[in-house]
Amino acid sequence: MSSKTYPTSELESQIFGSGIKQLLAIDEVGRGAIAGPVAVGVTLTTPATFDNPWPAKLRDSKLMSEKQREDYFQLIADWVEQWAVGMSSAEEIDKIGITKALALAAERAIEQLTFDPATTRILLDGSHNWLGNRSYGVAVAVRPKADRDCASVAAASVLAKVTRDHLMVELAKDFPGYGFEGHKGYASGAHIEAVRRLRPSVQHRVTWLDRILGIESK
Repeated sequence: MSSKTYPTSELESQIFGSGIKQLLAIDEVGRGAIAGPVAVGVTLTTPATFDNPWPAKLRDSKLMSEKQREDYFQLIADWVEQWAVGMSSAEEIDKIGITKALALAAERAIEQLTFDPATTRILLDGSHNWLGNRSYGVAVAVRPKADRDCASVAAASVLAKVTRDHLMVELAKDFPGYGFEGHKGYASGAHIEAVRRLRPSVQHRVTWLDRILGIESK
């Protein structure tokens, strides 16, 4: 398996080798959508977690099919020690902006987990620490493409993606006509047409619509 598309535990091993006992691996999904919440997945792993192999062919959620993600969801949930997904709504994104909304969603996920901040490290996918002061006093390691390269972050990405996708399918029942069950809130051609025809719902990020869709948001 190529390390370019399949994750390893190399970085996690380095972190645990420095004396860290618990690792919070974080990835977000839904950042680029125009409807629905942004979701942040967090997995908690320990050195003992990696005594067992992670599910075969686990990858960044973007590199897996919907069926693969569904099939692997419970296997991943069973592999990690703890996990949680936090969300920030479209209304919150409009009110405070996407970066603060991501941090709020991460906070909501982290609050569901049990860990000792003194012996814990956060591994955050990306190129900058968007957690800001919501890192609970835990040191943050930022790694571009961590969702591709690190098993713990890839696991977080799948758990977040499946959880958010399920929510969008449920929202489609309450907001028919937009096709949330298909595009999951992203700006597909059918979604753009539906917004033009039906106008934005409360699940849409109205501050984004002028820029992304070229229509009036009010």
